[in-house]
Amino acid sequence: MNDNSLILPLQFTDAAAKRIKTLIIEEKNSTLKLRVYITGGGCSGFQYGFTFDDKINEGDFTIEKYGAILVIDPMSLQYLVGGSIDYIESLEGSRFVVTNPNAKTTCSCGSSFSI
Repeated sequence: MNDNSLILPLQFTDAAAKRIKTLIIEEKNSTLKLRVYITGGGCSGFQYGFTFDDKINEGDFTIEKYGAILVIDPMSLQYLVGGSIDYIESLEGSRFVVTNPNAKTTCSCGSSFSI
């Protein structure tokens, strides 16, 4: 685990942590963590993915807040450094949002990007 008093390569907002914690409680599985990853594809070249995982693999980066754990594999982390994971609720719906300063272009839906 990482010490949150250190400067983290990725920010994990309170809203995202609280929503993850709520979802884990609803799933009745306290071992779940939210894994954020990047894959090839999408309309801009890369796309963000979110999944619940009960494992932390060797080399994974983790951030814990409010009892919720965010997990990012090393390959994905290199594309997310300086960014943030947030959770928003709006008239358009609710979703996890990645803010990525490394993305040169993004698609209109915000789920894919290019570097």
